Amino acid sequence: MTARLSLYRKAEQELYKLDRSVKAQFYDFCHNFRNNPDLPGLRKKKLKGDSRIWSARVNQDYRALLTPTGVNADGAESWLVIAVRHRKDVYEELQVAVNRVTGEIEFVDLAVVGDSALRRVGITLTPAEPEEQAPKPEAVPEPEPAAPALLSAYDAGQLRWLGVAEQLIDLALTVTTSAELDQLVESAPLLSKDILYGLAAGMDIDDVRNEITAPVKLDQQPDPDDFATAFSRTKVTTVDDAVRAVIEEGDFRAWKVFLHPTQERIVHRHYKGPARVSGGPGTGKTIVALHRVKQLAEQLPPGHNKPILLTTFTKNLTTDLRLRLASLVEPELLARVDIAHIDQLAARVLGENTAPGRGKQRVYDHVALNEMRQLLAELDDRRWEPEFLLEEWEQVILGQSVPTRSDYFKARRAGRGRALTRPERNHIWKLIEQFTARLDKLGVETWGQAAERAARFEIERAAKIRARREYKEKIGGKDLIHRDDSSGMRYIGYRYRHIVVDEAQDLRPAHWKMLRAMADPDQPNDMFVAGDTHQRIYDHQVALGALGVNIRGRASRLTLSYRTTKEILAEALRVVDPKSKNEKVTYDDLDDGTDTLAGYRSVLHGPKPDFNRYDTWDDELAGLATTLSTWREELSTDEKGASLDPSGRIAVCVADRDMVSQTMYYLATKAGITCAELTKDGPKGDGEVHVGTMHRFKGLEYQRLAIVGASDGIIPRTSVIERYRTEDPPRYEREQRKARSLLFVATTRARDALNISWHGKPSPYLPI
Repeated sequence: MTARLSLYRKAEQELYKLDRSVKAQFYDFCHNFRNNPDLPGLRKKKLKGDSRIWSARVNQDYRALLTPTGVNADGAESWLVIAVRHRKDVYEELQVAVNRVTGEIEFVDLAVVGDSALRRVGITLTPAEPEEQAPKPEAVPEPEPAAPALLSAYDAGQLRWLGVAEQLIDLALTVTTSAELDQLVESAPLLSKDILYGLAAGMDIDDVRNEITAPVKLDQQPDPDDFATAFSRTKVTTVDDAVRAVIEEGDFRAWKVFLHPTQERIVHRHYKGPARVSGGPGTGKTIVALHRVKQLAEQLPPGHNKPILLTTFTKNLTTDLRLRLASLVEPELLARVDIAHIDQLAARVLGENTAPGRGKQRVYDHVALNEMRQLLAELDDRRWEPEFLLEEWEQVILGQSVPTRSDYFKARRAGRGRALTRPERNHIWKLIEQFTARLDKLGVETWGQAAERAARFEIERAAKIRARREYKEKIGGKDLIHRDDSSGMRYIGYRYRHIVVDEAQDLRPAHWKMLRAMADPDQPNDMFVAGDTHQRIYDHQVALGALGVNIRGRASRLTLSYRTTKEILAEALRVVDPKSKNEKVTYDDLDDGTDTLAGYRSVLHGPKPDFNRYDTWDDELAGLATTLSTWREELSTDEKGASLDPSGRIAVCVADRDMVSQTMYYLATKAGITCAELTKDGPKGDGEVHVGTMHRFKGLEYQRLAIVGASDGIIPRTSVIERYRTEDPPRYEREQRKARSLLFVATTRARDALNISWHGKPSPYLPI
């Protein structure tokens, strides 16, 4: 071998999109180039604009653009493929450089920049391979009327300071519309793209510096001419005999291998305690959590069995995590990870600590609520709403494992809204005692009770582990010999070395107390938490610090969405941040601070969401059937005319179970559209269109999504929450925020197209 080839990340992404025949010819090109880079048939030559860029022939129409990156220790030339494109898209003005902030090699392609922006800075592109018969020169257009620059608040020095590629700075300061900015950054280096989009999205320049630039900044100024060192810092794929399989995997490989620099920093950082990553829908929190599990598993010494816990809130999300992790790591690493949803974990703990036949049947909250309602009716007690009492019990008494009435008098009630006097707490405690006695007599317990009991067992277990360690230190560090192979051995060590939590915003306080006790708080990298309180769809308010999970100083935020288009995202943000209606909605940060979606943005484009009003529910269902039929037809063939199965790519989201049944019945009987209901275990049946409540869409995504029944009185359920407007204003605001979050979650499940409809008056949360 006389040359070593590597692929620049952008070049690999370009290859994903090329025709299979071109990919095959590129494999042949790589083989020939590695054996002899000066082979005459490759027609390797320098571009005139930047002497560090060479063009080589892949086939009659496609060219590989390369830059030399030094000579290896074995004497082989090192080359980096920076682009693969049609010869008509190869221009002399292409440039490659070392970024002054990251020290990485950056390729700048001005061919994708809009003509109007290029004219403003006096750039004319020259084809590297002009057609044999050059077209007649076009008339120079009249100068465009001056328009305010999109980034007029910034100057060249600031963009240079942040790390924007030098060749893009003047252009960036002249763009006047979002469309022009999109063109400018389409093939821009990743850091430049993030910076420019962040500023355009309204991020403060200091936030851009801290969140985007600082994580990738070198400690020293890089040498702009040292491409060999810059190459060592650049994310590349080595071209070898396995390159065919690599590229055929396409975008699926991308999420497995490539992480955004911000994501990578979070994944690989060494934390001295619990850490948290937040971000809007589609920003890659789950991807980061999975890569974090992979990184932790790789660092474990051999011989460990399941010292890592990966957990989330629901069963179907756990199934999804298991499948995705299995595709990311080797089987031997997967064997080191215990994957279980949080209630399954609590049930496992209770099973270990409960004698056979003594366990209780676990019931959902609506069953407990009926029992509370019946108790109050029997007592003729109308001072408190049953919902308020159940939440007080779940969030305060169970959440903090409050054992006695006197402890309840002192209990912290952050996020609960209205304050309670001492006599009121006394009265509530008596009601809760009667309520729990009622459940006990029935032989049932709620999942909240189960979580609280499991937390107590784990806290006791952790206390015994600490006591054993203290005793061991006291006697000089000698190992204790256990003659009993049962109970005593359980207290030698904590259950897990590392715990990773996804969808953290929906866990109960008791869940956090249980998890905290399952990992050693004195060891590094003990807990890693991923969540977004804007997507909290259950009323489980927590302050992690108060529960022993201290994330202060170890919190990170992701702001770039990889799922939702700009057009859908713009409307979704207006649901949770209704600035146009002069409303102020705040979200916590899983502690005592507030969270924000400032700078949350997307680089994807698609059609604007459709908003449709109907007179009646039947009219709306008829309109839905028409929309679904159109989508089904559009998705049934791809761009090249090949037949595709649209099943599982389209979904309908509604507010409650009754509307699920009505929607499925109408579509099946009146429109001939088969449906599968989304359940807690995933889609039930093999129907082509998935239908479910907003709660069921958590963690899912669809190419096309319809939200129906988005009417006032339904979203939110006015009949349920309106009474709190005057009786309990803090709770009213909490219910409003939860309903907003549900709609926000629903709208951001759409990847390419979103249709929202209502009958009568629209929901007050809709951005119309």
